[in-house]
Amino acid sequence: MGKVKVLTAREAADLIKDNDTVTMSGFVANGIAEALHTAAEERFLETGHPKNLKLFWVAGTGNKDGSFADHYAHEGMVDTVIGGHFNFCPQIVSMLSENKIKGYNIPQGAISSMLRDSAGHKIGTLTHVGLGTFADPRNGGGRLNEVTTEDIVKVLEIEGEEQLFYPRVALDVAFIRGTYADELGNITMEKEMAPLDCTAQAMAVHNNGGTVVVQVEKIVKSGQLDPKLVKIPGIYVDYVVVCPAEDPKQFQSINCPYDPAYSGNTQVAVESLEPKKLDAKKIIGRRAAMELRKNVVVNLGVGVPEWVSSVAAEEGVSDEMTLTVECGPIGGVPGGGLRFGGTLNAQAYVDEPYQFDFYDGGGLDLCFLGLAEVDPSGNVNVSRLGSRIVGSGGFMNISSNSKKAVFCGTFTNGVKIQTGDGKLTIVQEGRQHKFINKVTEITFSGVIAGKKGKDVLYVTERAVFTLKEDGVHLMEIAPGIDLQTQILDQMDFEPIIDRDENGNIKLMDERIFKDEVMGMTIE
Repeated sequence: MGKVKVLTAREAADLIKDNDTVTMSGFVANGIAEALHTAAEERFLETGHPKNLKLFWVAGTGNKDGSFADHYAHEGMVDTVIGGHFNFCPQIVSMLSENKIKGYNIPQGAISSMLRDSAGHKIGTLTHVGLGTFADPRNGGGRLNEVTTEDIVKVLEIEGEEQLFYPRVALDVAFIRGTYADELGNITMEKEMAPLDCTAQAMAVHNNGGTVVVQVEKIVKSGQLDPKLVKIPGIYVDYVVVCPAEDPKQFQSINCPYDPAYSGNTQVAVESLEPKKLDAKKIIGRRAAMELRKNVVVNLGVGVPEWVSSVAAEEGVSDEMTLTVECGPIGGVPGGGLRFGGTLNAQAYVDEPYQFDFYDGGGLDLCFLGLAEVDPSGNVNVSRLGSRIVGSGGFMNISSNSKKAVFCGTFTNGVKIQTGDGKLTIVQEGRQHKFINKVTEITFSGVIAGKKGKDVLYVTERAVFTLKEDGVHLMEIAPGIDLQTQILDQMDFEPIIDRDENGNIKLMDERIFKDEVMGMTIE
């Protein structure tokens, strides 16, 4: 095997042909081959090429700052985007909203599986995830705007069960991020937050006769890499581009240089983490964390659910359960913000497709996810906020397959509170209701979950709801909150109210609303 060819980022960008399908590594703000994407944008602005591209990515990636897919957000450069999440690339979203490009949102676990299936030249990907949601072709098939008219998913009945079927996508170019390459093109990822889908992406493109380019911080001599650390064998790799570690385009995550604690290369004392201030998010995190049990396997979503992790750490119960993140880390304390996807003190890392195999097969005991809208049937929307396209990410896979789902969010949008004395005071009510008569689109099907008897909670700063077969039930309210004016009047529908034999509604634990450690224990 000969030595791998080394290119500049611009030379790599020149390899993309008009009409190519390009797959891109990344998860939130980490694992992005930013030098390659920057060079592709510069080439287009100078030459008008490449044009009419189809972009294919798994997770929501970027930082709303022109990074990742937004480098391609120029009229004529992109024809179609297919992704699991879109919130971090607002310029692409603007083009979708203005019907300038076509787009599809596929559940993150399904799109991750599509890479492996493409590598194996399977006819396509079958999944039960997304039935009854907006990904179902009977509900739009994940199409993101009016100019997107072609279906890329269909419903098949196999062995008496409905499945969603995604035909195989042929991929032409992969722009991937790694840490080190040797002279033969073997790639390690020891400084990355997680291995993501990089092995499957490289294999899928290689087996389709395409071009695999990997951005790394350094090339070393053959034999210097631990073969057990090689995540992308050199036989899959066509070219390597060097971007030094000190270059922000090679940072571990956007605006965040390398931290060994977030790649499993050192351990840190969890007790040293700064406790979060007591606000609405922490209140929600505290009440949600009360659903934790010993030895459960848990997934935490992006946003408010991240506070469950910090609450567990502050209360000293992080080691009572195993927290996971969909991009691969298992165990430890998941990070938040630009560090979401990384984990402190992880026990293990698996590739993202395998993590979703575990999730889709029912391996999760409990998940904590966000909520933007809830309707009387318990349907949840997080994927389209008004006219703004967000995307589902791994939400569908996680929520529909976890044994218990806890959806977390403020009761109204933009609420201001006061607390710390054992009760909750609403200082200023939010500007928009979240519990409404009909969600904008269905990201989690409460109808299907209710029929199955799935254990579902909706946790807010002032009330807790549960899902039963007949709909959404109010089960707890916060101390200091008035049922009529601060709950029922702030909903577009009236929930079924669960009361005790004396006609009272259960109060949320007052410890949640005190500015001190709760002394939480896990049973």
